[in-house]
Amino acid sequence: MLDIGFLELLLIGIVGLLVLGPERLPKAARTLGLWIGKIKRTVSGMQREINAQLEAEELRQKLNDQQKKLDESLGRVKRDVERYAEPDHDTSPKGDAQGSPADADREETPPAASERLDKALASKARRESATPEQAAPSSPPSDKDSPSR
Repeated sequence: MLDIGFLELLLIGIVGLLVLGPERLPKAARTLGLWIGKIKRTVSGMQREINAQLEAEELRQKLNDQQKKLDESLGRVKRDVERYAEPDHDTSPKGDAQGSPADADREETPPAASERLDKALASKARRESATPEQAAPSSPPSDKDSPSR
């Protein structure tokens, strides 16, 4: 802050002694010390507040970055699920080679993402429930089923 050496302090003390006198100098020095302490506390408080605001801003930036990454990951997962559900979604009658006008309308206005996700999850659940024998591993034969010999 201020570069004051011993000689400067001695000179200020001698001038203060001459100007204020020996009775008022200790009281003036005490008052000056109190003011300097208040100023230092105020400055350190401001520094703490500035540092806290900077840290809060850094945390906000990190949260925003993480939110963007999470949104991107969610979008990729939704696209993957939609791609997985597309073969079930394109079940048109085999007899009509060109497709009906209703099919063309469906292609122009795709359903909302949440509807497609719901349909994909429902079809996946139907497939898994349709073949429980393949999904569940076969259990080994128990001792009751085998002859006891």
